[in-house]
Amino acid sequence: MKFTGSDISVGGLFGFVIVLTLVEMYFSYAHDRKLYTKRDTWTNIYLMTAAVVINLGMKTATFFLLEYCYQFRLFQISNIWIYWLVLILAQDFLYWFLHTVGHYVRFFWAMHVTHHSSEHFNLTTGFRSTVFEPLYRVFFYLPLAFIGFTAMDIFFAYLITQIYGNLVHTQYKINFPKWYEYVFVTPSHHRVHHASNVRYLDKNMGMVLILWDRWFGTFQAELEEDKIKYGLTTQPKDTGPVNIIFHEIIALSADVKKAPTFMDKVRYIINPPGWSHDGSTKIAKVMQRELRKAEELQKLNQENNKVKDFNEEQRTLSSTG
Repeated sequence: MKFTGSDISVGGLFGFVIVLTLVEMYFSYAHDRKLYTKRDTWTNIYLMTAAVVINLGMKTATFFLLEYCYQFRLFQISNIWIYWLVLILAQDFLYWFLHTVGHYVRFFWAMHVTHHSSEHFNLTTGFRSTVFEPLYRVFFYLPLAFIGFTAMDIFFAYLITQIYGNLVHTQYKINFPKWYEYVFVTPSHHRVHHASNVRYLDKNMGMVLILWDRWFGTFQAELEEDKIKYGLTTQPKDTGPVNIIFHEIIALSADVKKAPTFMDKVRYIINPPGWSHDGSTKIAKVMQRELRKAEELQKLNQENNKVKDFNEEQRTLSSTG
C-alpha cells in the first residue's frame, strides 16, 4: 500500500492530537484537576466511533456528489498558494455557517446537541461528535465544488480544520498574543462556546477563525465574573450514550406532536431551541436580552445608591460643620 504525503500529514496530526490528549489526561490526574472521568471519556469515544462509522458509510456518496458538482465549477484557481488559502478560508466560513445553523435551527440542534452534552471539557470532548452530521454536512460544502475545489482537496482541508478544532478543547490557560486571539479561535473562545451560562449560549461558532464571529455578531469573550459551567441548560437525566444521541430528537418529536397547529409544528422544527408556542420556554437571545436588562438595572441601582450615600454624607457634614 502506497501512502501519499497527505495521508502521512493527516496521520501525523491525528497522532499529535492523541499524544496531547494523553498528556492532558496525565496532568489532570497528577494535579487532581478532575478534568476527566472514565464514564464521560468512554462516552466521548463511543460517540466518535458512531460518527466515524456513519462518516465512512457516507464517504463514497459525499465524494461523488462533490465530484459531480465540480464539473460545473465557476472558477479555476491556478496558483497553488491562492488555491489552498481560498479553500481553507471558504471551508472555515462554511463550517461557521453549518455550526451556526446547528445552534439556531432546532432540527439540526437535535443532532448537534450530542457535542455539547458533556459537563466536562477536555481534549476528548472534541471527539464527542455530532453523530448524524455526516448525513447532511456535504450540502453545506457543495459551494466549494462549484468554486472549483476537488473532492479530495475539500476532504483534506476539512480534516486539517477539524484537527485544529480538536486542539482548542482544553481548560488549560494559554496566553496567546492579542493579534492571534483577535484572528484565531483559542481555547478560551471555545470554552465559552461549550458553556451553559445564559451569556455564553450560541457564541463563538468558528473552527479556526474567530473573525466570522466578530464580524457576524456571535462573539463573546470569556469573563472572569461569569465562571463557565459546561453542558446543557437542562442536562438529560439519562447520560448513557444512546440517550445522549437521541434525547433531543425525542423531545423535538414530543413538542411537534403537542403543537396545536400545523404552523406551530413547523416552527418547532425550524425555530431556535427553546422556542415554544405558548411561551413556556425561551430561546437564548430572549434570555440574553433579559440578562442585559437585569444587569443594566442592577448597575443603575448601584449608581443611585452611590449618589444617595454621597448626599447623605454631605448632609451629615453640613449639619456638623
